[in-house]
Amino acid sequence: MTHLSLSEQLSIGVDVGGTKIATGVLRGDELQDRHVQPTPETGWEAVLDVVAAQIRDLQAKHPAARLIGVGIPGPLNSDRTRVKFAPNIYGFTDVPMVDGLLERLSQRIVLENDAKAAALAEAHLGAARGTESSIYVTVSTGIGAGIVLNGRIWRGRHGVAGELGHITVMPGGPVSGAGLDGALEAVASGTAIARDASYALNRDVTTAEAFNLAQQGHPGVRRVIAQAMKHIGVALADLQKVIDPEVFVIGGGVASVGDYFFHGVQAAADEYAKGFAPVTIRRAQLGPDAGVIGAALAARYG
Repeated sequence: MTHLSLSEQLSIGVDVGGTKIATGVLRGDELQDRHVQPTPETGWEAVLDVVAAQIRDLQAKHPAARLIGVGIPGPLNSDRTRVKFAPNIYGFTDVPMVDGLLERLSQRIVLENDAKAAALAEAHLGAARGTESSIYVTVSTGIGAGIVLNGRIWRGRHGVAGELGHITVMPGGPVSGAGLDGALEAVASGTAIARDASYALNRDVTTAEAFNLAQQGHPGVRRVIAQAMKHIGVALADLQKVIDPEVFVIGGGVASVGDYFFHGVQAAADEYAKGFAPVTIRRAQLGPDAGVIGAALAARYG
């Protein structure tokens, strides 16, 4: 019998988000059978039902895909069996994810934070491929990160390494979904940008519209965006001083704005890391597939 290496094995990746659940099969380095459907808004049991159904469908088409990884946008317990909370998914607090899927599938799964999963994807197959150390940062509804050292996720003693969105940058500032005042994601995420731009204009403004207005020179919105980019850049400069990675990879919906965002973040990072070490920032390459690919890789290497 021929034994396949981990990199050759078929693995299933599931990326559970606040609005959608994406699934797919990773065959070698190629993602196949990607599927997306809305995330149920009736509680965690319904979410697990959908995840289990999607895994069963994929395994019916790919019987050899026995490795299963699931990415979740929230912190996990130390042994990665439960989701502590996922603030952007209704009813997702202290969820027994691994046991719940074991009941539904009679198979074990590897559970991973979604940002850490995307970090693994970009390190193995994306913008950080070929590096020994990288930090992936996603800037979207919230802000998350994953640290990869020698091809593996660095979790820290309690498994929370990389919770960049929850570091305090403005004590007494806006309260985040985790209940912390002045957390990075409360002042620099897409959600925060839309909130502050809406306040500046006294009308509802989306994050995309805010960036458009800033690039057109609107003074109030331009200042909102500049502050958000500075907060992110300073956070990266601080991480460079503490961890000194080869490269940062930034993805997520906000990063899709392009040059305007990356130039602003790079300028702030350069200013606050000056004299210590250069901050190298790359754009994520895998786009919306990063979460699924990363979850599938977590099943192999996690």
